Amino acid sequence: MVLSSKTAIDSTSPRALAGAGMRTLTAWAAGLRADAIPDVVLRRAALVLADNIAAIVAAEAEPEVRAAQAKLTECSTAREATVFNRTAASVDRYATAAANGTAATWCELDEGYRLAPAHAGAYILPALLAEAEAAGADTLQVLGALTLGYEIVGRCAQAFPFAAMTVHPHAAFGTLGAAAGIGILRGYDADMLLATVSAGASMVFAGPYNHALEGALVRNLWTGISAWVGIRAADLAPLGLGGIAESAYDVFVGCFGTRVDPPALTAELGQRWAIVSGYHKLFACCQYAHSAVEASLVLGERLASTGRTPDDIAEITVETHPRGLTLTEVEPPTVLSAKFSMPHAMAAVAARRTGGQTAFGRDTLDDPAIARLRHAVRLEPYAPIETWPKDRPGRVTWRLSNGETWTEAVENARGGEDEPFSTDELLGKIDELTRAVFPAMPDVLRELIVDPHAVAGKPWRDVVTQMTKR
Repeated sequence: MVLSSKTAIDSTSPRALAGAGMRTLTAWAAGLRADAIPDVVLRRAALVLADNIAAIVAAEAEPEVRAAQAKLTECSTAREATVFNRTAASVDRYATAAANGTAATWCELDEGYRLAPAHAGAYILPALLAEAEAAGADTLQVLGALTLGYEIVGRCAQAFPFAAMTVHPHAAFGTLGAAAGIGILRGYDADMLLATVSAGASMVFAGPYNHALEGALVRNLWTGISAWVGIRAADLAPLGLGGIAESAYDVFVGCFGTRVDPPALTAELGQRWAIVSGYHKLFACCQYAHSAVEASLVLGERLASTGRTPDDIAEITVETHPRGLTLTEVEPPTVLSAKFSMPHAMAAVAARRTGGQTAFGRDTLDDPAIARLRHAVRLEPYAPIETWPKDRPGRVTWRLSNGETWTEAVENARGGEDEPFSTDELLGKIDELTRAVFPAMPDVLRELIVDPHAVAGKPWRDVVTQMTKR
């Protein structure tokens, strides 16, 4: 049973409209079967699932990740689901969700939602995959739950936009996403799914966005702990411990001070799919820097072709969009801060000619060549800023020691719906991130991406067994 708010008297108030929108959205998600989702959308879901698993595996060698995963799983007494690290430990679903969730965003290689700040896959999948393995769920149903949970997260992120980057989206939407995925996989009806998602919405975190910029590694725990909380929200809502239809409004507008756009919750349901509007990453840093990274790589090719080196760069000017202008840390204290530092990204890409993980590793924090270039970076606003998808541009100018200036601009970084990476490019990334730890994983994930319907009737736990065998 979902309680009705006693204070929502005016049915035309923003609060009432948001509550009605949440009812419609969750009822639609609860009533749609996985086999009714269009093939193109399911294939996208398979790619999102594979990309996020690869991002989890990519972090397994990080010492803090290993320590956190050991601590999060040490008291488990059940063998239900698999932690995607080289131990491939089987622990209870709650510990598994927290352990995989903690690794999910560590390397900044997970996919994200392009129409609003949210990484829906990272919020949904750690909990969903643990639950699916523990419960013996069908793999096609997993893809369906991911697709529909992604719809709920994406639409909530659009309906409750933050005026400024104050609360980090991993904190704001993580528990909501995990709860949504679990409720859908368990087949909750409309009322129970609403109670579950609303409960998840009420248990989000007030995680400051600037924690990412300043390198507070607790930020990487938010997706892990959210996964645990989301499963518990789904456990307890059927006992009468759910939220109300207006919970999301009360949390986001009432507590966080966001705006509200109720129509975003329901417009074109079943016609415009949120998961199709995601983006994928080949660069291991905040997506707000990706246009500038692309531009810098072009300049780096030019530098190499003329026989010069990064030592010849005297100054780097970056014209960037408003969110890019927030990435200001010149001396990042941790790898997380480096991934959210435009000066570091520009310096490391110039020095190492890559935007991959090696540009943001621990050794880059103390690299004297990178440190010199970080201090040579100036940020300026890019003008004019156009509408989506050209709303995150970057223009990079290198002034060389001989006085020459070179400029390269990228209006829109690759990886989104409008300029996607090819499937082969993403499969190459997945292979690179996973094969050394799980040699069979890239090929299993490739099969899932090529034909998601081929796994209909196949338990997810069997797919996991295939992926993790050595």
